[in-house]
Amino acid sequence: MSARAALKVLFVTPECAPWVKTGGLGDVSAALPAALAELGHDVRVLMPAYRSLAQLAKEGTQRLTLPAEGVWPAADLVRVNAEGFSLWLLDCPALFGLPGGPYGDEQGVDHASNAERFGLLSHVAARIASGASPWADWQADALHANDWPTGLAAAYLSRMPAPRARSLFTIHNLAFQGNFPLDRRAALDLPDEWMQVEGEGLLHWDRISMMKAALRHADVITTVSPTYAREIQQEALGFGMDGMLRARSASLHGILNGIDTRAWNPVSDTLIPARYGAGCLDDKAANKRALQAELGLSVKSRTPLFGVVSRLTDQKGIDLILDNLMWLLKQGTQLVVLGSGEPRYEQRLNEVAAEFPASVAVRTGFDERLAHTIEAGADVFLMPSRFEPCGLNQMYSQAYGTLPVVRATGGLADSVRDASEPDGTGFVFQEDSAQALRETLVRVLRLYQQPALWRGVQQRAMAQPFGWLQSAQRYAALYRQRTPVG
Repeated sequence: MSARAALKVLFVTPECAPWVKTGGLGDVSAALPAALAELGHDVRVLMPAYRSLAQLAKEGTQRLTLPAEGVWPAADLVRVNAEGFSLWLLDCPALFGLPGGPYGDEQGVDHASNAERFGLLSHVAARIASGASPWADWQADALHANDWPTGLAAAYLSRMPAPRARSLFTIHNLAFQGNFPLDRRAALDLPDEWMQVEGEGLLHWDRISMMKAALRHADVITTVSPTYAREIQQEALGFGMDGMLRARSASLHGILNGIDTRAWNPVSDTLIPARYGAGCLDDKAANKRALQAELGLSVKSRTPLFGVVSRLTDQKGIDLILDNLMWLLKQGTQLVVLGSGEPRYEQRLNEVAAEFPASVAVRTGFDERLAHTIEAGADVFLMPSRFEPCGLNQMYSQAYGTLPVVRATGGLADSVRDASEPDGTGFVFQEDSAQALRETLVRVLRLYQQPALWRGVQQRAMAQPFGWLQSAQRYAALYRQRTPVG
Protein backbone atom coordinates (compact mmCIF):
# COMPACT_ATOMS: atom_id res chain seq x y z
CA MET A 1 0.00 0.00 0.00
CA SER A 2 1.45 3.41 -0.91
CA ALA A 3 1.79 6.14 1.68
CA ARG A 4 -1.12 7.98 0.12
CA ALA A 5 -3.40 5.02 -0.60
CA ALA A 6 -6.92 5.15 0.76
CA LEU A 7 -7.52 2.96 3.79
CA LYS A 8 -10.44 0.76 4.75
CA VAL A 9 -11.15 1.52 8.41
CA LEU A 10 -13.52 -0.29 10.77
CA PHE A 11 -14.33 2.12 13.60
CA VAL A 12 -16.03 0.29 16.48
CA THR A 13 -17.62 2.27 19.29
CA PRO A 14 -20.34 1.92 21.95
CA GLU A 15 -21.85 5.29 21.03
CA CYS A 16 -22.04 7.69 18.12
CA ALA A 17 -23.81 11.06 17.99
CA PRO A 18 -26.50 12.00 17.29
CA TRP A 19 -27.97 8.52 17.82
CA VAL A 20 -26.26 7.57 21.11
CA LYS A 21 -24.27 10.00 23.20
CA THR A 22 -23.38 10.04 26.89
CA GLY A 23 -20.31 12.24 26.57
CA GLY A 24 -17.43 13.23 24.32
CA LEU A 25 -16.96 9.72 22.90
CA GLY A 26 -20.27 10.03 21.06
CA ASP A 27 -19.15 13.27 19.41
CA VAL A 28 -15.72 11.89 18.50
CA SER A 29 -17.26 8.75 17.01
CA ALA A 30 -19.25 10.87 14.60
CA ALA A 31 -16.70 13.55 13.76
CA LEU A 32 -13.48 11.55 13.35
CA PRO A 33 -14.92 8.99 10.90
CA ALA A 34 -16.44 11.84 8.88
CA ALA A 35 -13.06 13.62 8.78
CA LEU A 36 -11.32 10.41 7.71
CA ALA A 37 -13.91 9.95 4.96
CA GLU A 38 -13.25 13.51 3.79
CA LEU A 39 -9.60 12.53 3.40
CA GLY A 40 -10.72 9.79 1.03
CA HIS A 41 -10.72 6.78 3.36
CA ASP A 42 -13.48 4.14 3.38
CA VAL A 43 -14.82 4.17 6.96
CA ARG A 44 -17.42 1.85 8.45
CA VAL A 45 -18.66 2.67 11.96
CA LEU A 46 -19.91 -0.30 13.98
CA MET A 47 -22.18 0.33 16.97
CA PRO A 48 -24.78 -1.73 18.88
CA ALA A 49 -28.44 -1.48 17.88
CA TYR A 50 -29.68 -0.40 21.30
CA ARG A 51 -33.42 -0.38 22.03
CA SER A 52 -33.52 3.35 21.25
CA LEU A 53 -32.26 2.52 17.73
CA ALA A 54 -34.78 -0.26 17.01
CA GLN A 55 -36.70 1.81 14.48
CA LEU A 56 -33.50 2.98 12.81
CA ALA A 57 -32.37 -0.63 12.49
CA LYS A 58 -35.76 -1.62 11.07
CA GLU A 59 -35.35 1.02 8.36
CA GLY A 60 -31.84 -0.20 7.42
CA THR A 61 -30.88 -0.28 3.77
CA GLN A 62 -28.96 -3.58 4.00
CA ARG A 63 -28.92 -6.52 6.41
CA LEU A 64 -26.31 -9.26 6.80
CA THR A 65 -26.90 -12.21 9.11
CA LEU A 66 -24.11 -13.49 11.35
CA PRO A 67 -24.93 -17.06 12.47
CA ALA A 68 -24.34 -18.20 16.02
CA GLU A 69 -20.73 -19.23 16.63
CA GLY A 70 -19.57 -21.01 19.78
CA VAL A 71 -20.67 -18.92 22.79
CA TRP A 72 -21.73 -16.07 20.53
CA PRO A 73 -25.41 -15.66 19.61
CA ALA A 74 -26.64 -14.95 16.12
CA ALA A 75 -26.85 -11.28 15.18
CA ASP A 76 -27.46 -9.05 12.19
CA LEU A 77 -25.38 -6.27 10.73
CA VAL A 78 -27.71 -3.51 9.55
CA ARG A 79 -26.56 -0.64 7.36
CA VAL A 80 -28.34 2.66 7.91
CA ASN A 81 -28.03 6.01 6.23
CA ALA A 82 -25.45 8.35 7.77
CA GLU A 83 -23.75 11.49 6.58
CA GLY A 84 -20.05 11.16 5.81
CA PHE A 85 -19.48 7.45 6.56
CA SER A 86 -21.14 4.03 6.56
CA LEU A 87 -22.96 3.26 9.82
CA TRP A 88 -23.55 -0.39 10.68
CA LEU A 89 -25.65 -1.44 13.66
CA LEU A 90 -25.04 -4.74 15.42
CA ASP A 91 -28.58 -6.03 15.96
CA CYS A 92 -28.97 -8.61 18.72
CA PRO A 93 -32.15 -7.75 20.67
CA ALA A 94 -31.49 -10.24 23.47
CA LEU A 95 -28.35 -8.30 24.41
CA PHE A 96 -28.81 -4.78 23.07
CA GLY A 97 -32.59 -4.42 23.25
CA LEU A 98 -32.58 -3.80 27.01
CA PRO A 99 -34.44 -0.80 28.49
CA GLY A 100 -32.37 2.16 29.59
CA GLY A 101 -29.15 3.57 28.18
CA PRO A 102 -26.17 1.96 26.47
CA TYR A 103 -24.55 0.86 29.72
CA GLY A 104 -27.30 0.72 32.35
CA ASP A 105 -31.00 0.77 33.15
CA GLU A 106 -33.24 3.78 33.79
CA GLN A 107 -31.88 4.04 37.36
CA GLY A 108 -28.29 4.06 36.15
CA VAL A 109 -27.52 0.50 37.33
CA ASP A 110 -25.16 -1.32 34.96
CA HIS A 111 -26.78 -3.98 32.81
CA ALA A 112 -25.95 -7.41 34.26
CA SER A 113 -25.04 -8.69 30.79
CA ASN A 114 -22.55 -5.92 29.92
CA ALA A 115 -19.67 -8.38 29.66
CA GLU A 116 -21.56 -10.45 27.07
CA ARG A 117 -22.96 -7.38 25.29
CA PHE A 118 -19.64 -5.70 24.70
CA GLY A 119 -17.84 -9.01 24.29
CA LEU A 120 -20.10 -9.67 21.31
CA LEU A 121 -19.46 -6.19 19.89
CA SER A 122 -15.70 -6.76 20.16
CA HIS A 123 -15.88 -10.27 18.72
CA VAL A 124 -17.90 -9.15 15.69
CA ALA A 125 -15.49 -6.25 15.14
CA ALA A 126 -12.58 -8.71 15.15
CA ARG A 127 -14.37 -10.96 12.65
CA ILE A 128 -14.97 -8.04 10.32
CA ALA A 129 -11.34 -6.93 10.63
CA SER A 130 -9.91 -10.35 9.76
CA GLY A 131 -10.04 -13.15 7.24
CA ALA A 132 -13.31 -14.19 8.89
CA SER A 133 -15.04 -11.06 7.60
CA PRO A 134 -18.68 -11.46 6.54
CA TRP A 135 -17.93 -8.99 3.74
CA ALA A 136 -16.10 -10.93 1.06
CA ASP A 137 -15.54 -7.73 -0.94
CA TRP A 138 -14.31 -5.56 1.95
CA GLN A 139 -11.18 -6.25 4.01
CA ALA A 140 -10.35 -3.69 6.69
CA ASP A 141 -6.84 -2.30 6.79
CA ALA A 142 -7.32 -0.93 10.29
CA LEU A 143 -9.53 -1.70 13.27
CA HIS A 144 -10.01 1.37 15.46
CA ALA A 145 -11.56 0.45 18.82
CA ASN A 146 -12.66 2.95 21.45
CA ASP A 147 -12.71 2.66 25.25
CA TRP A 148 -13.40 -0.38 27.40
CA PRO A 149 -16.60 -1.61 25.68
CA THR A 150 -14.47 -2.42 22.62
CA GLY A 151 -11.36 -3.39 24.57
CA LEU A 152 -11.50 -7.09 23.69
CA ALA A 153 -11.56 -6.40 19.94
CA ALA A 154 -7.76 -6.28 19.51
CA ALA A 155 -7.35 -9.39 21.67
CA TYR A 156 -9.91 -11.37 19.69
CA LEU A 157 -8.37 -10.09 16.45
CA SER A 158 -5.00 -11.54 17.44
CA ARG A 159 -6.56 -15.03 17.29
CA MET A 160 -8.50 -14.54 14.05
CA PRO A 161 -7.39 -15.96 10.68
CA ALA A 162 -5.18 -13.87 8.43
CA PRO A 163 -5.23 -11.47 6.74
CA ARG A 164 -5.80 -9.29 9.79
CA ALA A 165 -6.19 -5.55 10.05
CA ARG A 166 -3.87 -3.42 12.13
CA SER A 167 -5.41 -2.61 15.49
CA LEU A 168 -5.52 0.78 17.16
CA PHE A 169 -7.18 1.40 20.50
CA THR A 170 -8.10 4.84 21.84
CA ILE A 171 -8.33 5.49 25.58
CA HIS A 172 -10.98 8.15 26.08
CA ASN A 173 -11.02 7.82 29.88
CA LEU A 174 -8.75 5.36 31.69
CA ALA A 175 -10.85 5.59 34.85
CA PHE A 176 -13.50 3.38 33.25
CA GLN A 177 -11.95 -0.03 32.58
CA GLY A 178 -14.69 -2.61 32.04
CA ASN A 179 -13.62 -4.97 34.83
CA PHE A 180 -15.77 -8.10 35.26
CA PRO A 181 -15.83 -11.16 37.57
CA LEU A 182 -13.79 -14.21 36.63
CA ASP A 183 -16.97 -16.22 36.13
CA ARG A 184 -17.55 -14.33 32.86
CA ARG A 185 -14.62 -16.18 31.30
CA ALA A 186 -16.70 -18.84 29.54
CA ALA A 187 -19.24 -16.31 28.25
CA LEU A 188 -16.37 -14.31 26.73
CA ASP A 189 -14.56 -17.35 25.30
CA LEU A 190 -11.22 -16.44 26.89
CA PRO A 191 -8.30 -18.87 26.45
CA ASP A 192 -6.11 -20.09 29.32
CA GLU A 193 -3.20 -17.84 28.41
CA TRP A 194 -5.33 -14.75 28.91
CA MET A 195 -6.37 -15.75 32.43
CA GLN A 196 -3.25 -14.38 34.10
CA VAL A 197 -1.76 -11.05 35.08
CA GLU A 198 1.45 -11.13 33.02
CA GLY A 199 2.19 -11.93 29.40
CA GLU A 200 -0.99 -11.86 27.31
CA GLY A 201 -3.08 -11.83 30.48
CA LEU A 202 -6.19 -9.73 30.94
CA LEU A 203 -6.50 -10.06 34.71
CA HIS A 204 -6.44 -6.89 36.79
CA TRP A 205 -6.95 -7.18 40.55
CA ASP A 206 -8.54 -10.62 40.11
CA ARG A 207 -11.00 -9.40 37.51
CA ILE A 208 -11.20 -9.65 33.73
CA SER A 209 -10.32 -6.21 32.38
CA MET A 210 -11.46 -5.23 28.90
CA MET A 211 -9.27 -2.12 29.08
CA LYS A 212 -6.22 -4.24 29.90
CA ALA A 213 -7.05 -6.53 26.98
CA ALA A 214 -6.70 -3.58 24.62
CA LEU A 215 -3.52 -2.28 26.23
CA ARG A 216 -1.97 -5.75 25.95
CA HIS A 217 -2.99 -6.60 22.40
CA ALA A 218 -3.51 -3.45 20.30
CA ASP A 219 -0.75 -2.68 17.81
CA VAL A 220 -1.05 1.02 18.56
CA ILE A 221 -2.56 2.84 21.55
CA THR A 222 -3.72 6.43 21.44
CA THR A 223 -5.33 8.75 23.88
CA VAL A 224 -7.11 12.00 23.34
CA SER A 225 -4.47 14.60 24.21
CA PRO A 226 -0.67 14.73 24.50
CA THR A 227 -0.76 15.80 28.16
CA TYR A 228 -3.13 12.97 29.12
CA ALA A 229 -0.81 10.49 27.38
CA ARG A 230 1.91 11.59 29.79
CA GLU A 231 -0.37 11.77 32.83
CA ILE A 232 -1.66 8.20 32.55
CA GLN A 233 1.89 6.85 32.70
CA GLN A 234 2.08 8.17 36.26
CA GLU A 235 0.54 6.54 39.30
CA ALA A 236 -1.80 9.43 40.16
CA LEU A 237 -3.84 9.10 36.95
CA GLY A 238 -2.79 5.63 35.82
CA PHE A 239 -5.61 3.82 37.68
CA GLY A 240 -3.38 0.78 38.14
CA MET A 241 -2.44 0.63 34.44
CA ASP A 242 0.48 3.10 34.54
CA GLY A 243 3.19 0.41 34.62
CA MET A 244 1.78 -1.30 31.53
CA LEU A 245 1.46 2.02 29.74
CA ARG A 246 5.05 2.93 30.55
CA ALA A 247 6.12 -0.44 29.14
CA ARG A 248 4.18 0.34 25.96
CA SER A 249 5.20 3.99 25.74
CA ALA A 250 6.70 3.50 22.26
CA SER A 251 3.22 2.49 21.05
CA LEU A 252 1.34 5.23 22.96
CA HIS A 253 0.43 8.48 21.21
CA GLY A 254 -1.52 11.51 22.40
CA ILE A 255 -3.66 13.10 19.68
CA LEU A 256 -5.82 16.04 20.67
CA ASN A 257 -9.46 15.57 19.75
CA GLY A 258 -11.00 18.03 17.35
CA ILE A 259 -14.55 19.31 17.27
CA ASP A 260 -17.17 18.92 14.59
CA THR A 261 -17.15 22.40 13.10
CA ARG A 262 -20.28 21.58 11.11
CA ALA A 263 -22.27 21.17 14.33
CA TRP A 264 -20.33 23.60 16.54
CA ASN A 265 -19.95 26.82 14.59
CA PRO A 266 -21.72 30.01 15.72
CA VAL A 267 -21.84 31.28 12.14
CA SER A 268 -24.06 28.40 11.00
CA ASP A 269 -25.48 26.88 14.21
CA THR A 270 -29.23 26.43 13.78
CA LEU A 271 -29.74 25.55 17.46
CA ILE A 272 -28.87 29.00 18.81
CA PRO A 273 -31.17 32.04 18.81
CA ALA A 274 -28.79 34.30 16.84
CA ARG A 275 -25.85 33.35 14.65
CA TYR A 276 -22.62 35.37 14.80
CA GLY A 277 -18.89 35.28 14.10
CA ALA A 278 -15.66 36.82 15.33
CA GLY A 279 -16.31 39.89 13.20
CA CYS A 280 -19.83 40.45 14.56
CA LEU A 281 -19.50 39.69 18.27
CA ASP A 282 -22.18 42.24 19.12
CA ASP A 283 -24.69 39.66 17.83
CA LYS A 284 -23.54 37.24 20.54
CA ALA A 285 -25.39 39.43 23.04
CA ALA A 286 -28.74 38.33 21.56
CA ASN A 287 -27.96 34.77 22.65
CA LYS A 288 -27.20 35.95 26.16
CA ARG A 289 -30.50 37.79 26.40
CA ALA A 290 -32.38 34.78 25.04
CA LEU A 291 -30.67 32.42 27.48
CA GLN A 292 -31.36 34.67 30.47
CA ALA A 293 -35.00 35.03 29.47
CA GLU A 294 -35.52 31.31 28.79
CA LEU A 295 -34.14 30.30 32.18
CA GLY A 296 -35.82 33.04 34.20
CA LEU A 297 -32.68 35.03 34.99
CA SER A 298 -32.60 38.80 35.10
CA VAL A 299 -31.93 40.02 31.58
CA LYS A 300 -28.84 42.18 32.05
CA SER A 301 -26.33 42.66 29.28
CA ARG A 302 -23.34 43.66 31.44
CA THR A 303 -23.81 41.04 34.14
CA PRO A 304 -21.12 38.37 33.72
CA LEU A 305 -22.89 35.10 32.89
CA PHE A 306 -21.04 31.87 33.71
CA GLY A 307 -22.01 28.58 32.07
CA VAL A 308 -21.49 24.91 32.99
CA VAL A 309 -22.40 21.93 30.80
CA SER A 310 -21.03 18.89 32.58
CA ARG A 311 -21.43 15.68 34.48
CA LEU A 312 -21.82 16.78 38.10
CA THR A 313 -19.00 14.77 39.63
CA ASP A 314 -15.82 15.20 41.64
CA GLN A 315 -13.76 14.65 38.50
CA LYS A 316 -15.30 17.77 36.96
CA GLY A 317 -14.47 19.92 39.99
CA ILE A 318 -18.10 20.75 40.74
CA ASP A 319 -17.23 21.13 44.42
CA LEU A 320 -14.71 23.83 43.49
CA ILE A 321 -17.48 25.74 41.74
CA LEU A 322 -19.84 25.32 44.69
CA ASP A 323 -17.15 26.50 47.12
CA ASN A 324 -16.96 29.73 45.13
CA LEU A 325 -20.60 30.13 44.14
CA MET A 326 -21.79 32.41 46.94
CA TRP A 327 -18.74 34.60 46.46
CA LEU A 328 -19.44 34.78 42.72
CA LEU A 329 -23.04 35.81 43.32
CA LYS A 330 -21.87 38.58 45.67
CA GLN A 331 -19.85 39.94 42.75
CA GLY A 332 -23.08 40.42 40.80
CA THR A 333 -22.72 37.46 38.42
CA GLN A 334 -25.06 34.79 37.10
CA LEU A 335 -24.65 31.03 36.65
CA VAL A 336 -26.35 28.54 34.31
CA VAL A 337 -25.79 24.80 34.83
CA LEU A 338 -26.84 21.93 32.56
CA GLY A 339 -25.95 18.42 33.67
CA SER A 340 -26.57 15.52 35.99
CA GLY A 341 -24.51 13.39 38.31
CA GLU A 342 -23.94 12.98 42.01
CA PRO A 343 -27.17 13.68 43.96
CA ARG A 344 -25.40 15.89 46.51
CA TYR A 345 -24.25 18.23 43.76
CA GLU A 346 -27.61 18.27 42.00
CA GLN A 347 -29.33 18.99 45.32
CA ARG A 348 -27.02 21.83 46.34
CA LEU A 349 -27.14 23.52 42.95
CA ASN A 350 -30.93 23.32 42.90
CA GLU A 351 -31.08 24.76 46.44
CA VAL A 352 -29.03 27.78 45.38
CA ALA A 353 -31.13 28.20 42.23
CA ALA A 354 -34.30 28.20 44.34
CA GLU A 355 -32.83 30.82 46.68
CA PHE A 356 -31.49 33.05 43.88
CA PRO A 357 -33.77 32.43 40.87
CA ALA A 358 -32.77 35.66 39.13
CA SER A 359 -29.09 34.73 39.25
CA VAL A 360 -28.81 30.92 39.11
CA ALA A 361 -30.55 28.44 36.81
CA VAL A 362 -30.06 24.67 36.89
CA ARG A 363 -31.38 22.16 34.40
CA THR A 364 -30.84 18.49 35.26
CA GLY A 365 -30.20 16.04 32.44
CA PHE A 366 -29.00 16.82 28.95
CA ASP A 367 -30.49 18.98 26.22
CA GLU A 368 -28.46 19.40 23.01
CA ARG A 369 -30.21 22.63 22.04
CA LEU A 370 -29.72 24.17 25.47
CA ALA A 371 -26.07 23.08 25.50
CA HIS A 372 -25.52 25.03 22.29
CA THR A 373 -27.41 28.02 23.66
CA ILE A 374 -25.29 28.07 26.83
CA GLU A 375 -22.10 27.98 24.78
CA ALA A 376 -23.39 30.87 22.67
CA GLY A 377 -25.01 32.89 25.44
CA ALA A 378 -22.58 32.64 28.35
CA ASP A 379 -19.64 35.00 28.76
CA VAL A 380 -17.49 32.47 30.62
CA PHE A 381 -17.44 28.65 30.69
CA LEU A 382 -16.37 26.92 33.93
CA MET A 383 -14.44 23.64 33.57
CA PRO A 384 -12.19 23.18 36.64
CA SER A 385 -11.68 19.44 36.14
CA ARG A 386 -9.38 17.43 38.38
CA PHE A 387 -8.46 15.39 35.31
CA GLU A 388 -9.74 15.65 31.78
CA PRO A 389 -8.45 13.28 29.08
CA CYS A 390 -9.35 15.80 26.40
CA GLY A 391 -12.60 17.65 26.95
CA LEU A 392 -14.60 19.21 24.15
CA ASN A 393 -16.56 21.95 25.85
CA GLN A 394 -13.49 24.13 26.33
CA MET A 395 -13.04 23.98 22.54
CA TYR A 396 -16.71 24.62 21.85
CA SER A 397 -16.49 27.60 24.20
CA GLN A 398 -13.54 29.12 22.40
CA ALA A 399 -15.24 28.62 19.03
CA TYR A 400 -18.23 30.56 20.41
CA GLY A 401 -16.20 33.36 22.02
CA THR A 402 -17.14 32.14 25.50
CA LEU A 403 -13.91 32.23 27.47
CA PRO A 404 -13.15 28.97 29.32
CA VAL A 405 -11.79 28.72 32.85
CA VAL A 406 -9.88 25.45 33.12
CA ARG A 407 -7.40 23.64 35.29
CA ALA A 408 -4.10 22.75 33.61
CA THR A 409 -4.68 19.04 33.09
CA GLY A 410 -5.04 16.72 30.09
CA GLY A 411 -6.58 18.22 26.99
CA LEU A 412 -7.49 21.40 28.87
CA ALA A 413 -3.80 22.21 29.21
CA ASP A 414 -3.27 21.42 25.53
CA SER A 415 -6.11 23.53 24.16
CA VAL A 416 -6.41 26.68 26.31
CA ARG A 417 -3.78 29.38 26.74
CA ASP A 418 -4.05 31.83 29.62
CA ALA A 419 -5.25 35.35 28.88
CA SER A 420 -2.14 36.75 30.58
CA GLU A 421 -0.15 35.54 27.55
CA PRO A 422 -0.07 37.49 24.26
CA ASP A 423 -1.84 34.60 22.51
CA GLY A 424 -4.22 33.83 25.39
CA THR A 425 -7.63 32.30 24.69
CA GLY A 426 -9.02 31.70 28.21
CA PHE A 427 -8.03 31.32 31.85
CA VAL A 428 -5.85 28.53 33.23
CA PHE A 429 -5.01 27.64 36.84
CA GLN A 430 -2.72 24.96 38.20
CA GLU A 431 -3.61 23.90 41.73
CA ASP A 432 -6.58 21.65 42.50
CA SER A 433 -8.15 23.97 45.07
CA ALA A 434 -11.07 26.32 45.54
CA GLN A 435 -8.62 29.12 46.34
CA ALA A 436 -6.79 28.70 43.05
CA LEU A 437 -10.10 28.86 41.20
CA ARG A 438 -11.10 31.95 43.23
CA GLU A 439 -7.92 33.76 42.27
CA THR A 440 -8.58 32.96 38.62
CA LEU A 441 -12.18 34.18 38.85
CA VAL A 442 -10.88 37.47 40.21
CA ARG A 443 -8.78 37.79 37.04
CA VAL A 444 -11.80 36.90 34.91
CA LEU A 445 -13.97 39.62 36.42
CA ARG A 446 -11.18 42.16 36.19
CA LEU A 447 -10.70 41.51 32.48
CA TYR A 448 -14.46 41.50 31.87
CA GLN A 449 -14.51 45.13 32.98
CA GLN A 450 -12.16 45.95 30.09
CA PRO A 451 -14.32 45.26 27.01
CA ALA A 452 -11.66 45.95 24.40
CA LEU A 453 -9.19 43.52 25.97
CA TRP A 454 -11.94 40.96 26.54
CA ARG A 455 -12.96 41.12 22.90
CA GLY A 456 -9.37 40.58 21.82
CA VAL A 457 -9.20 37.34 23.81
CA GLN A 458 -12.56 36.28 22.35
CA GLN A 459 -11.35 36.84 18.81
CA ARG A 460 -8.14 34.88 19.39
CA ALA A 461 -10.18 32.06 20.90
CA MET A 462 -12.56 31.97 17.95
CA ALA A 463 -9.63 31.77 15.53
CA GLN A 464 -8.29 28.50 16.98
CA PRO A 465 -8.15 25.62 14.45
CA PHE A 466 -10.02 22.99 16.42
CA GLY A 467 -11.33 21.04 13.44
CA TRP A 468 -10.56 17.36 12.88
CA LEU A 469 -8.44 17.46 9.71
CA GLN A 470 -4.98 17.49 11.29
CA SER A 471 -5.89 14.88 13.92
CA ALA A 472 -7.50 12.64 11.28
CA GLN A 473 -4.29 12.77 9.25
CA ARG A 474 -2.33 11.63 12.32
CA TYR A 475 -4.73 8.74 12.89
CA ALA A 476 -4.42 7.68 9.26
CA ALA A 477 -0.63 7.59 9.62
CA LEU A 478 -0.94 5.41 12.74
CA TYR A 479 -3.35 3.01 11.03
CA ARG A 480 -0.45 2.13 8.73
CA GLN A 481 1.92 1.55 11.65
CA ARG A 482 2.31 -1.74 13.46
CA THR A 483 4.38 -1.45 16.65
CA PRO A 484 5.51 -4.63 18.43
CA VAL A 485 3.30 -5.36 21.44
CA GLY A 486 5.50 -5.23 24.54
